[in-house]
Amino acid sequence: MNRVTDGAGLRERGKAKRRAAITRAAFELFAEQGFDATTVAEIAAAAEVSPRTVTLYFRSKQDIAFAAFDSSVEALTEALRSRAPGLPAVHALERWLRQELSCHDDLEELGVRMFEANPELRAVKTARMAAVIEEGALILAEDTGQRPGSLGPRLAAVAAAAVVTEIVEHPEGADRNDAITLAMSFLKGGVDAMTASEAAARDTGE
Repeated sequence: MNRVTDGAGLRERGKAKRRAAITRAAFELFAEQGFDATTVAEIAAAAEVSPRTVTLYFRSKQDIAFAAFDSSVEALTEALRSRAPGLPAVHALERWLRQELSCHDDLEELGVRMFEANPELRAVKTARMAAVIEEGALILAEDTGQRPGSLGPRLAAVAAAAVVTEIVEHPEGADRNDAITLAMSFLKGGVDAMTASEAAARDTGE
């Protein structure tokens, strides 16, 4: 039984290693020579795998370009949706952000370089961020007792998305923790004010 478990574990680690190698190679090539100019064959050669292996792990070049972004969005959504009862969404966001940045590697910088070098990828990222903001607005509406689609939660979600983007793209250093603290204080203050305003409006209505 242990051999079976160990074997499965080795296979999964092997898959994760190949996936990471493909992602890193693609990010480097996209940043250096452009997304459109890079072929799957070049990515495969740089990652030391076959082109078929690349297509087994990713359906398209765009899927590779957004692998890290999609993974982060999925992890953040899960962190917000599965947070402990009573824990405000903004606090869960801060906890996730600090944990995400504590696992820092150079793939983060490669991703920033890749998007900076490819306007077409930035445009797709902007469109995908709109979907993330919609999900965040729903979560914040639930959190603050407001109606889905209300302006307040949407504004807070837009601000949260901007904060995460700026922090992630901020150069690593001693001041990044200070930047997180400052940004989250700003967000928490806004959400607290919005919640208080909603509560006051309900009281007035009564």
